[in-house]
Amino acid sequence: MSHDEYQIHRARILTPSFWVLLTLTLIGFSLIAVRFIWGIGAVSNMSDGYPWGIWITYDVATGTAIACGGYAVAILVYIRNKMHYHPLIRSAVLTSLFGYGLAGFSVMVDVGRPWNAYNFFIPSQWQANSAMFEVALCVMAYTTVLAIEFLPAVLNRLQQTNWSRAREFLERHHGRFGLDTPVVLEKLERLRQLAIRIQPGLDKVLIFIIVLGITLPTMHQSSLGSLLLIASTKLHPLWHTGFLPLLFLINCLFIGYSIAILESVISSYGFKRPFEIDQLSGLAAITPYLTVIWLCVVVGDLIWRGQLGNALSLDFYSAFFLLEFGLVATGSLLLFSKKRRQSPRWLFITAVLIVLGGALYRFNVYLIGFNPGQGWRYFPSLAELLITVGIVAFEILGYQVLVKLFPVLPRLHGHEAPEAAKRRELPQPAPQQA
Repeated sequence: MSHDEYQIHRARILTPSFWVLLTLTLIGFSLIAVRFIWGIGAVSNMSDGYPWGIWITYDVATGTAIACGGYAVAILVYIRNKMHYHPLIRSAVLTSLFGYGLAGFSVMVDVGRPWNAYNFFIPSQWQANSAMFEVALCVMAYTTVLAIEFLPAVLNRLQQTNWSRAREFLERHHGRFGLDTPVVLEKLERLRQLAIRIQPGLDKVLIFIIVLGITLPTMHQSSLGSLLLIASTKLHPLWHTGFLPLLFLINCLFIGYSIAILESVISSYGFKRPFEIDQLSGLAAITPYLTVIWLCVVVGDLIWRGQLGNALSLDFYSAFFLLEFGLVATGSLLLFSKKRRQSPRWLFITAVLIVLGGALYRFNVYLIGFNPGQGWRYFPSLAELLITVGIVAFEILGYQVLVKLFPVLPRLHGHEAPEAAKRRELPQPAPQQA
């Protein structure tokens, strides 16, 4: 693995978007504190009929699919040996790390009795036949794997630093915090040397971590579909099928490739970097074939179960089904054009369509198409929505900050950043005269 493929995006951290995202994050996390102090009923509209709401539906069922960019790109790079796409892997892994980590955190917010969560770590309390247990175990394990996969970026950054800013800070505030400057700098240097020693060993075992990182999502993404198999009387027939595990697995793959395209286009535009058209057009060429397989399974299953008429009835459930189907199908058809796959604008539009359609499918299965019976109603409270927005804002904020601290984005070769980006970059040492 070449660590020279990546670079730090040298720009200001405290931008206007930083403060907006931080504000949304603080609002969301303040409401999470309210939830833990006064109970889940203080912030949620969930009930016995709807024991999970938008937190599980979005943050876990949908959020983990959106976070499958690392999984999808890893399959392409390490299974199909398409190393051409390797520069995209680190940013995809970082996105996945935030997505899965916050999904696990959302579960803790959602659990009605969080003080009993420690039972999950006691093997005698495990229910090995439970699809929910498999999902929880795999999500925790995969989050750990993603953290290890991202570790080379951290080690690489530690190896390159000379602690100049830390030295300036300590010298400026000498004696104010009771810190001995030489001692602190010595410890920081030891940390850098430790990173240098760890890096070769980590590189040797990383391939085994990557294999595990490909296996775990394959298991739990299909299990997220399996969870609803037992809800045959509560989930609408348009979505309740024995193919749910397969549909969820294919769904996470085409969402994963689309979100990798979306993340790359948005970050290139926001950070004023050249668009990575060569790699993105390749991902865009794969995506429509996955979506066509998914659409064919959906239509074939409806015909086999005699539900095609319900799909075209134009009632409440049919409208959401047709919307999900139309979004995915439209995005797929547009991507069959090679000309559109070379356009950043069309890559963005098609990726948005496919992500929205794929995400709506999971919303339909977990929430919109779920009906526990008469007398039960659910719509997320304002606090639930703000908590979800806060978690998403924290994910975007974390990505925005970490790409400016660690080498995550693909290195620019033969390109110069536009003048607008140059003005935002941190000051660089002036070249010495000969």
